[in-house]
Amino acid sequence: MSEEPKFEHIKIDWPTVKDEEGNVTREGTIDGNYAVISINRPDRLNALTEQTVAEISKALRIMQLDGSVRAVVLRGTKEITKKPAFSAGADLAAMVDPRLKMNVPMHMSMAMRTRHRDYDEIEQFSKPLIAAVDGFALGGGLELVLVSDIVIASDRATFGVPEVHRGIFPANGGVTRLASRVGLNRALRMAYFGEQFDAETMIDWGLVSWMAPSGEEFEKLVHEKAKWLGDAATTALFVIKKCVKFGTRYPQLGLMMEQFGFGVNSASFDSKEGVAAFNRKVRCPVCGGKGKMEDGSECPNCKGRKRIKVVPHFKGK
Repeated sequence: MSEEPKFEHIKIDWPTVKDEEGNVTREGTIDGNYAVISINRPDRLNALTEQTVAEISKALRIMQLDGSVRAVVLRGTKEITKKPAFSAGADLAAMVDPRLKMNVPMHMSMAMRTRHRDYDEIEQFSKPLIAAVDGFALGGGLELVLVSDIVIASDRATFGVPEVHRGIFPANGGVTRLASRVGLNRALRMAYFGEQFDAETMIDWGLVSWMAPSGEEFEKLVHEKAKWLGDAATTALFVIKKCVKFGTRYPQLGLMMEQFGFGVNSASFDSKEGVAAFNRKVRCPVCGGKGKMEDGSECPNCKGRKRIKVVPHFKGK
């Protein structure tokens, strides 16, 4: 069995992996082709240090070429010791590199460049990345949400960039990315006044895609969406992500990316399987290919067509 990487600030739940003979090579806990990265600092409300963000970035690098991981969920730990939190932001009490001098502007710019490197790498992760937000997503925590692709929130989630109250601002790419996700005026309002908003508002503003009551319903929704992405056509999702997140910055370039990406995707197994399945039909299992039920009514499954299309089986190749 392969040895699981060791981290201090995050916890990873992996899917089970089997070899061609059916032998388990990695015992996992996830029912699906996806992994879960949990920020595991509950006593600090999952506050972020340089090490925390670097570990998330490193974990995603490991998952980049792991064929069993076709989507990733990023969340705060379920083991709540104080209040629920995705991440309450930067850990301002954390130790920094002693060589960095707070009163030297160039040193502080260099420190932010290191943070930007990790946030940029997380954003550019090639597979779908879901931010599952239950509780606080503030400051650097919201900046992690902004580099994710899909945001699912519980009804007790809270979003904001309160840095201005401490005389600073969200500089891990937060100001720039916030404007592109919620709009210029809303980003200025959030950053200028440090206000915090609930999940329902973030749905209205376009940042959150789905919301569910905290607890079982939230966990079920996160699993459902992650499993769907884990079973979907991997190469197509890769091209979609690049075109939407980066091609839209320069529309003409984005159109060229679509054309090139379509060519790349056409060579994938999933593309061929999807088209073949669309054209492949089998006898309806509900009515036995008769188009009608025993009482003479129309079959609700095939609608009287007697045959149905086969659902494609994507392998992520």
